[in-house]
Amino acid sequence: MDLPINILVYLALPALLSFSWIKYRGLEYVLIHYRWVFVCLFLLPASVVYDTIIFVRNWVVFHFNSAPKQHEKKVQNVQRQVRKWKNEGSVVPMCTARPGWSNISFRRGLYKKRLRNIEVNLLDILSVDIEKEILHVEPLATMGQITAFLNPLGWTLPVLPELDDLTVGGLIMGVGIETSSHKKGLFQHCCTEFELVLADGSVVTCSETENTDLFYSVPWSYGTLGFLVSAKMKIVPAKKYVKIEYAPVHTTDSMIEKFESECMKKEGNQFVECLVYSKNEGVVMTANMTDEAEEDKINRIGYYYKPWFFKHVEGFLKSGPRIEYIPLRHYYHRHTRSIFWELQDIIPFGNNPIFRYLCGWMVPPKISFLKLTQGETIKQMYEKYQIIQDMLIPMKNLKESLDVFHKETEVYPLWLCPFMLYDQPGMVHPAGGRDEMYVDIGAYGPPIAKGYETVTTTRKLEAFVTKVKGFQMLYADSYLTREEFYDMFDHTLYNKMRRELDCKAAFPEVYDKVNRKVRS
Repeated sequence: MDLPINILVYLALPALLSFSWIKYRGLEYVLIHYRWVFVCLFLLPASVVYDTIIFVRNWVVFHFNSAPKQHEKKVQNVQRQVRKWKNEGSVVPMCTARPGWSNISFRRGLYKKRLRNIEVNLLDILSVDIEKEILHVEPLATMGQITAFLNPLGWTLPVLPELDDLTVGGLIMGVGIETSSHKKGLFQHCCTEFELVLADGSVVTCSETENTDLFYSVPWSYGTLGFLVSAKMKIVPAKKYVKIEYAPVHTTDSMIEKFESECMKKEGNQFVECLVYSKNEGVVMTANMTDEAEEDKINRIGYYYKPWFFKHVEGFLKSGPRIEYIPLRHYYHRHTRSIFWELQDIIPFGNNPIFRYLCGWMVPPKISFLKLTQGETIKQMYEKYQIIQDMLIPMKNLKESLDVFHKETEVYPLWLCPFMLYDQPGMVHPAGGRDEMYVDIGAYGPPIAKGYETVTTTRKLEAFVTKVKGFQMLYADSYLTREEFYDMFDHTLYNKMRRELDCKAAFPEVYDKVNRKVRS
């Protein structure tokens, strides 16, 4: 029950998903023009089978195979592979062997084909210490796995990003954010300790008090300082429901004023977000955990037959303000079923009540399966007609930023998620030398702005974000030059650690793993 994740995927897929078939013109045509048929008939059932296998596997490993006891052996396996690489002459840099199609990004990393692949088969929850309020996990443990484990115990993470398949390692080495981030910071700020295998095959732990420079260098480093093999993070008490208040707004100024004021409140408002549906309309949502709920206002939005969350929220633009109570885990994963709103472009009728009742229990398809079945034509169509970007900008620049996004993309909805960016060492920190409130602007979908062109438009957005001292999430396409990348991200501490840990031959730089030239 401890097979590598990529092998489990193949076991879960039907024989029909022999993807060499994509080479044939007939299937390529179907995948382009009738992709929803392929998704509904094959990818949805395959996703259910895969999720079932993984659920059983995780349960068995934790209860019977004693994941904590196996952890040391799996780390030693990583060490052996690294030392073998070193003994064989360190010919090419290393990266994890996790297939590029298996991560949550819609792009695949081409660099994996030319680097030395190291198997890092670490996907378990190791332990939870209620007394110290610490969770210990391996890097491939997912958010869905963690909420299923912690919430029944009455605990949760301070920042728990919403999509089920996001992994701890991805959220640490990249970035993680959620609607509690305006009070708790980014996912990295909830972590207390990292365990890594370094370029020489040794194992090191780092924290705020031990190997401090390495601890602050790991976030945003994309596996270029060492292989993350476990992490410890804070946990906080959880409650049964989230009381959520929907406040529709109908002008840009009122939307920004409402959003900012709710973010800045010192008391209450554990969660804040805004969905922007047009240049002038949006719904600001504030929420707090509670154990008490008015029965007639409970909305179990996570049930498969329920409307997609973003469509449910849009209705309040007409019906007006409202209060609901959503079960905590349903709230955390409210955007999962529709992959925010990306699924409507893959299954146009996915929110239809008939489809939800008949097939909603299979939704969503695994993003990794969607990537795995993309032909070259579909990749080109996504690149040309879709934008998938998260830009992190200071709250004080929000109005200007929304104007820029409207002018350059005119894609809606937009996701606004506030977060406190702490003045800590590392690649990402405020420019002013003190903590500052930022906003994640998430743009996902087909742009309709006149003159939109993928590279040109993205370059304009990147230039604007750099100008206002913001940051680009690097899971998405980045067209920054190396010099521009260094302007956006502070490499001072990162470069110091790469020199000290002798990373030059062992790992590529971050830029060499995230720029558009190494992704397909």
